[in-house]
This record gives sequence, structure tokens and C-alpha cells, in this order.
Amino acid sequence: MPSRSSSHGSASLGDEYLPATGNGGYTVEHYDLALDYRVATNRLSATAVITARATMRLERFSLDFASLSVEKVTVDGERPRKTTHASRKLTVTLDTAIDDGDEFEIVVRYRGAPRPIRGRWGDLGWEELTDGVLVASQPNGASSWFPCNDHPSDKATYRISLACESPYTVLANGELISRTARSGRTTWVFDTLEPMASYLATIQIGRYTSAQLGTVPVVQTAYFPPNLARVVAVDFERLGDMLALFGDRFGPYPFSSYSVVVTADELEIPLEAHGLAVFGRNHIDGAHSSDRLIAHELAHQWFGNSLTITRWRDIWLHEGFACYSEWLWAEESGGPTIGRSVAEHHRVVAALPQDLVVGDPGPADMFDDRIYKRGALALHAVRVQLGDRRFFEALRAFVAAHRHAGISTAGFVSFFAGYADDGVIEQLVDRWVFSRALPPL
Repeated sequence: MPSRSSSHGSASLGDEYLPATGNGGYTVEHYDLALDYRVATNRLSATAVITARATMRLERFSLDFASLSVEKVTVDGERPRKTTHASRKLTVTLDTAIDDGDEFEIVVRYRGAPRPIRGRWGDLGWEELTDGVLVASQPNGASSWFPCNDHPSDKATYRISLACESPYTVLANGELISRTARSGRTTWVFDTLEPMASYLATIQIGRYTSAQLGTVPVVQTAYFPPNLARVVAVDFERLGDMLALFGDRFGPYPFSSYSVVVTADELEIPLEAHGLAVFGRNHIDGAHSSDRLIAHELAHQWFGNSLTITRWRDIWLHEGFACYSEWLWAEESGGPTIGRSVAEHHRVVAALPQDLVVGDPGPADMFDDRIYKRGALALHAVRVQLGDRRFFEALRAFVAAHRHAGISTAGFVSFFAGYADDGVIEQLVDRWVFSRALPPL
């Protein structure tokens, strides 16, 4: 979205839920992040090389970037006329304008002690563990550790390189392409070839060992403290079966591998990232008590990580599908049937205040549990209307058509309407997603 000055990229993408996040005037094609980190002192020295393409004539543009210190900025190898860094924005003013449609390269060298961004959703982004690091940025914490266009509508490919003390294991998105040890430090390099939203970019650092959990349909690997080996082996032994179920219902798993990290610390909730999920030690017990959570985070690889909303108001599409996937797995594994899960969660939601619009909950409530449960109930209503064969046929086609791309509520309705009588899907979504009152089953 351009500002009044036609050559100045806006310092916002106009998302009403995060109006200060995202930047206009360009799209990012690739991030190359070279990070040198000292775990013991929480010191980061880094260089970000960002390949972008102008969507308008640009004399000025901005990046989301929080509290780290900027040392140097170049654009296509030249120092810009001016840079300012304030209010979580790095603003760059050029001597020579970039033409609409041209590719350009931004290099930002920076350093400091990374810390999470604090906001209404808690601490987001780079966070120190007792002995290591966790990065979980949804919805706007990516700028805590690298300069970016921090909005899910602008997906890009990534290379992430991180050097730290050799006793630690490092995990990032994508495939590990090299690991080099020298003088007590190890450099880990990862490539992500599929377009990824910035909030899903992650670094995980810990004193972890690893174990392969399975190889079908892709390699599945767990990273965990050595003293948790037994419970990890038990609790994730069904991961391959979950992948098989979701692959049948949704279509092929969208990435080349899947990893789970179990931290030595306790965490409030599990967290998804592109190609991996993170659990706290409190989420595993060797008794399959967290199968629901494991299924939920795995489903996000399809819904959230491959298919990604382009506006945060549509968060029900991510969480509704992930919640519905919990119910699918429960039925598949001998637990409650879909019908029973639907009835039980409808009863629970009916007892809660009827003051939330699932399709537009507002930023304060966009992670409210009613978004998850009513979103799943809405999907089941569509399934009942279409019948199982047509519903899952439509779902697999929807996933394939939007693989590694953006989705919206309007797009969901339009797509599924093609499998139903005129107006039926629109009416269902209006009742379940845009009406405050919970419809009866």
C-alpha cells in the first residue's frame, strides 16, 4: 500500500489487526541470514541479505526491525542517503530511486542482545531458555532477530546460517546443508526452498540429542535432552500414522521432512514453525497424553505453513483446521468419533459467552479458544453438507491449489461453493463464522 508520496513505500501493509507491521512498495523474494551467536552471553552479530522486488517506484522503504543495533545498510552495494531506526522500523531513503518491477538487494549488518517483543500476546520472537534459545514469532515477533517484511502475505525463501558454541545443537527451518566445526564453534546452514511466512522462521538451540522417528512419507526426526529419550520415543511413536492419515485427508505432506523439538524447559503451549514443531518437557510423559497436541501442530504444516492466511482476521482457517485434525486423529486412533467430538465441543462452546465473531474476532481475541473450536465446528458443518466424499475431495483440491501460497475466508468459501448448491456454503460460513450466536447442530 503506497503512502501519499508515490515513491515512498508505506510503513504498513494495512492489516487492521497489526497496523504497524508489514511494509509496502516491495515484496521479498529471499532472506539470507548469517548469524554468529554466543549462548553464554546472549550476544548476536549478524548480516541479513534481503533480495526484494519493487512493486512501485521507490525512493524510500522500510523494514520491520526491533531493538538490535544497526551497524551498516547498503542497497545494491551503495550506502543510502539516509537510514533511521525507530519504533521497530528501519527506514531507508535512497539517492537513486528503484523502478517499479526491479529487483534490488538490501544488506543490513547488525548486533546486540536479542530479546522477545512484548505485546498483547505475550513475549514473541527470540527468547532465551535456561540453556539455549527458542524462537516463536506468531504473529509479529520475527523482527526481534532479523530485519524483515513481517507479514504472512509476503512469503519468501530462506537460507539461515548460525554459528555458536559446539556443545549445542542448532535447528532451523528447511534442510541442513552443511555443518562445520572450528575452534570450539560450529556453523549450521539451513535452506528453505518453499516460500515461508516470516513469523514461521525459527532458530532452536539446545543441548539436544536426536533420533529418527520414521521415514514415510518423509523423514521424521526428534531433538531432545538425552534424559528424555524414553518418553520421546513413546509419545512420538504414532507420528508416522498421523502423517499417513493427514496425507490421505489433505493431500501429500507439503515439505521434505518434519522435525520435533522437545526443550529442557517447560513451555506454556507447543509451537509450530515451518517444517517443525516445538514442545516443552511438560508436554510429554511417555503415556501419549499429548497426542492431541502432536496432531494439532502437525496439521499446521498444511494449514498455516503451506496454506497461509494473508490477513490475521482469517486466523480461524489455521486454527479451525488444526483443531479439526485433532478430532480426525482421535477417531482414527480408537478414541471418540467425529460425531462425539463435535457434540462435546459444541456443548462446551455453547456454555461460553456468545460475543465473538470467529471470522473477525479482533486482535485481542484472535487466539481465543473459541476461534479454534468454532472454526472446527464450521468445517464439520461444511463436511456434513457436502458428504464425506465431496468434502475431502474438495479439501484435497483446495490444499493442492493453494500449496505454499495465501488463503482467505472469501477464497475458502468461493472454492468450496463449487462443490455445493448455490449459496449453501456462503450461508453455512455466515452462520458458523460470522454470526455471534452459536448455531445448533
